[in-house]
Amino acid sequence: MGWTKEQRYRRVEDVNQVELQNLQTRVNECTWRQTFHIQPLSGLLNDPNGFSFYHGEYHLFYQWFPLGPVHGLKYWYHTKSKDLVSWENAGIGIAPDDYYDSHGAYSGSAIEYEGKLYLFYTGNTRDENWQRHPYQCIAIMEKTGQIEKLTHPFIRDVPEGYTNHFRDPKVWRENDTFYAVIGAQRKDKTGCVVLYRSSNLVNWTFEGELQTDLGTFGYMWECPDYFELQNYGVLMFSPQGLEPKGDLYHNIYQSGYVIGSKLDTITHSLSHGSFQELDRGFDFYAPQTMVNPDGRRILVGWMGLPEIDLPTDKNGWAHCLTLPRELSVRNGKLIQRPVQELQALRRQETEVKGVLKNTKNMYEEFKGVSYEMVCEFENNDAVVFGIEFRAGDDEKTVIKYDTVEKKVILDRSSSGETVGEAYGTIRKCFVNTKKIKFHLFVDTSSVEIFINDGEEVFTSRIFPRENRNEIRFFALSGSTTFQAKKWSYV
Repeated sequence: MGWTKEQRYRRVEDVNQVELQNLQTRVNECTWRQTFHIQPLSGLLNDPNGFSFYHGEYHLFYQWFPLGPVHGLKYWYHTKSKDLVSWENAGIGIAPDDYYDSHGAYSGSAIEYEGKLYLFYTGNTRDENWQRHPYQCIAIMEKTGQIEKLTHPFIRDVPEGYTNHFRDPKVWRENDTFYAVIGAQRKDKTGCVVLYRSSNLVNWTFEGELQTDLGTFGYMWECPDYFELQNYGVLMFSPQGLEPKGDLYHNIYQSGYVIGSKLDTITHSLSHGSFQELDRGFDFYAPQTMVNPDGRRILVGWMGLPEIDLPTDKNGWAHCLTLPRELSVRNGKLIQRPVQELQALRRQETEVKGVLKNTKNMYEEFKGVSYEMVCEFENNDAVVFGIEFRAGDDEKTVIKYDTVEKKVILDRSSSGETVGEAYGTIRKCFVNTKKIKFHLFVDTSSVEIFINDGEEVFTSRIFPRENRNEIRFFALSGSTTFQAKKWSYV
């Protein structure tokens, strides 16, 4: 259906219970509802926000339009967890009900201070001519879980030289000083990040633009996140407007990072290497990180992208979040591994090993719709080898390694109902290796694949029919040995 402006900006509080119940029924009837990923009760989920640990629990908010699978009036929806595995819905965290967020509570971050959790977000407003004006806003959560917004924004105006595409504050602390990076667009329609400073989280001073080596690099940088890890400085952001280049930048918008020396907060300069994509799959955007109590840097991303239709739209919902990933640095790049807590999801274990030579094999009890699987290949002289999963009849999703190109390839051209075909059905990346490990987390309508213990990751939504549960191992033009272990999740 086409959504009018009025429909997109309805408040959920103004909708009658019959309409909400009918929407919930449509959502619950969907065969692609996930089993172990965070997903919306109804409507559209997008950016993760306010990811933090406070008062003994992980808190994770996300952008939410409750009334349908479109980008409408955004709320912050609140989920919480004690273990990063089981998440409890805690209801609306921030509602867009003030003059400074009248057209949406947009993305932001969280930080604990003086026993309270401060939530920073962008309030979106529109005037009578539908011109955008952003405000940077604060809400404060008490240990009881009660959240109250401050009555005034902490940044009311966009600095000179930038457009009203100015959003997504990410806050951190260094000693007694707080800093915030905000995604921005210069007046010449190029993207960048700006820096603010505060001593008390309420009064902020504009410090200037972060000085990077990227020059002109897309037209808007969304969802910036600066952090330090293993003595490196990392700037993570989601640039819009990059043109495809080889195997890179084939999604509608990209997410990635630069890594190098720590940010100089006096000169605002960041010395770094080249921009690197965080995820090689089809569906990954707007990631956010936090540090947990034992010092691990943990990332969660939106398993989706703006402006892409999904088969779940007809059931009144769209998108989910990725699994939490622990970050580390190796050889100048971020390594992403599924957090160890996820092993608590494992149920029945099945194992198989063998030699594949110009063949495709299936094994008894090696099948499923919702599971974790680790598969290692070595002693290869096959030209191509890999795995077909969520397979059956003419449907399959394929992860494989081409030993000639030295590339990992994810192919969802036959995965079921199609998604984003205008941006291609294959994703590739270069991995020079003799042995390869594929670590898959397969859910009802998604897959996250960690390559060689997090050297690369492919995240994608897939929409096969319900009974497509086969797993097939194959080798073409030669042989390979393999061993695989699978854990069912339901």
